Amino acid sequence: MSQNQLKEKILNIISDSKTGVLSSVENNKPHSRYMTFFNDDLTLYTPSSSKTEKIEEIDKNPNVHILIGYENEGLGDSYLEISGTSKVNDSQELKDKLWNESFEHWFEGPNDPNYIILQIKPESIRLMNNNGEPPQELSL
Repeated sequence: MSQNQLKEKILNIISDSKTGVLSSVENNKPHSRYMTFFNDDLTLYTPSSSKTEKIEEIDKNPNVHILIGYENEGLGDSYLEISGTSKVNDSQELKDKLWNESFEHWFEGPNDPNYIILQIKPESIRLMNNNGEPPQELSL
């Protein structure tokens, strides 16, 4: 598979899969939680509260790992392993763009000062479980 085909396959998985696992580092050990993801090309975004421990963890160590995909029947689903760095993005324009009514369970609205966006810039992306093929890594 060419790098262009691989990128297209990766973008399809990211765009179709909204739930994934975000792992940060806490006391030199992985700390994972399910998150909702949005993307702009290969950059991922996930809403969060500024008062969560993951924000403290990312402030101390911005390295994160994401598993996303694997949402249908399971065994044959392709999924992605994404390693990258994360930072808080509190741009009001981005918060307005990503706002969803389902967030009202946690936030008063897109102007809630506790509502922030984590921005994840990939450093490596591996396509896994693609029709029995070995893992394939996108050159970034």
